[in-house]
Amino acid sequence: MSAAPEGSVTIVTQTRVLKGHDHAFADWQEATKRVITGFPGFIEQSVAPPAPPAQVDWVILQRFASTEAAVGWLKSPERLARISGVQHMLAGRDDVHLVRDGAAGVLPSPVSVVISTRLKSGQEAAYRAWEQRMTALQSRAPGFEGYRLEAPIPGVQEDFLAILRFDTQEHLETWLGSPQRAAMLEEARAFIDEFHTRTVRTGFEQWFSAPKGKPPAPWKQNMLVLLVLYPVVFLFGQLVQIPLLIDRAGLPFAVALFVGNGASVLMLARLVPWASRRFSWWVQSPAPRTNALGVGVILALYAAMIAAFVRF
Repeated sequence: MSAAPEGSVTIVTQTRVLKGHDHAFADWQEATKRVITGFPGFIEQSVAPPAPPAQVDWVILQRFASTEAAVGWLKSPERLARISGVQHMLAGRDDVHLVRDGAAGVLPSPVSVVISTRLKSGQEAAYRAWEQRMTALQSRAPGFEGYRLEAPIPGVQEDFLAILRFDTQEHLETWLGSPQRAAMLEEARAFIDEFHTRTVRTGFEQWFSAPKGKPPAPWKQNMLVLLVLYPVVFLFGQLVQIPLLIDRAGLPFAVALFVGNGASVLMLARLVPWASRRFSWWVQSPAPRTNALGVGVILALYAAMIAAFVRF
């Protein structure tokens, strides 16, 4: 995702789709993207499908140049018309929030939890004092990477929105189930009317086997994906994209590149799980010596491929 322009905001939508409607919802989302693309102030959109068991919701991020542009889309007849055609696919309420870009705590991250809190009338001061103590407490939790709080926006967002980021699913779950957090939540009952959390995961987890639902560390995923992606992109470009798509078929570079990227993604869906199984001794190991050995092996493979492709 490109750098956020100053003043840009992201609409974070989390929605749960009824069983059997995932394909239809994906098609609906693609059609919605075509509508929003022409809307004033729209920058880009990304969609993260569910990744059970940790993330069971669809997460849609829509970036706009300003709060005014984002609110304009949320209230637009175009969006309302789109939403009316999808309600029968959804389970429960959507979470729709505006988040200012360019600051710590914005999605995406290795694993995040989005916490929506609706207060009882007249309890904002009590909540903010409680939130400060909660922030200090959770910042000391293992794996903590960032946090931010968004206040309600009248007419658009009625809840306080907290985005809490951790480095792994295990660390996040440890904090969410901790006695310290449970005690703080019990204290908050006096001024909170409604409270719920939704977990968001991003990355390449779908390509890695994860015992007990715990994916490998994101940096290991990235290293293995690069190990597979580099030769796929290089060889496809040299053997197919340049000689066949550009030189012979006469396709513009932009079109040939898109075809190459699509082919690469399809191949990665098979090759990354294959590589993950071969490196299972490393990707799932917490031992420092094993981690160092795995990094050394992969760095050596990087160097070998570069040396071979330079002479290609």
